[in-house]
Amino acid sequence: MSEHTVTAYDDELNVMAGRIAEMGGLAEKAFAEAVSALVSGDTDLARRVIDQDRRLDALHQDVEEGLIAMIVRRQPMGQDLREITAASRIANDLERVGDLAKNVAKRAIAIDNDIQSKKLAIGVEHMTELALGQLKKVLDAYTGRDAEAARRVQEADAEVDAIYTSLFRELLTYMMEDPRVITSCVHLLFCAKNIERIGDHATNIAENVFFMVTGERLPEDRNKVDETGAV
Repeated sequence: MSEHTVTAYDDELNVMAGRIAEMGGLAEKAFAEAVSALVSGDTDLARRVIDQDRRLDALHQDVEEGLIAMIVRRQPMGQDLREITAASRIANDLERVGDLAKNVAKRAIAIDNDIQSKKLAIGVEHMTELALGQLKKVLDAYTGRDAEAARRVQEADAEVDAIYTSLFRELLTYMMEDPRVITSCVHLLFCAKNIERIGDHATNIAENVFFMVTGERLPEDRNKVDETGAV
């Protein structure tokens, strides 16, 4: 492969990495705003989150089409193939984070500022901060090709799971004590599960980054602390 061809290929990979970074920024912003809308009762903000999801979907399609074109042109192998495969999987995870943010925004509109407990709101915000922090760290690991940072993200997922389990139990307690809050608490249960799933997507990305860099797979038997049985 000529030096010119190698340079062109590297440039294409860098363009794709830049688009994935843009997807990551949009996904983080969407989820932070969706939870902010949920906690504050800002239904206008929730509607903006829903509308803005189209931009993330369009970027995802652009990335997928670009990666397919690269495979057709370059017929990559080894490390190059791992780079392209990881990019495709990471883009899929980020698109799903956007969908989860949109789901939270829809629940925020349905709840319409009816969160009964300040403690629950704080718990939701704290879990969101942790989950989005993990997402940011793993995207930094992808950009920096840092396998060890990716491993740490996978290992930290248990903390998000533990907070979700605690919130789940509190919400069930509220519903048993006061049937009038069942509707809002059910919406919150779904929101909490969506937030917990950000951690799962961050872990998926971590596993792909680790494989991309090392050619090896992270252990799949990570400690899950979600004891609720919810799906």
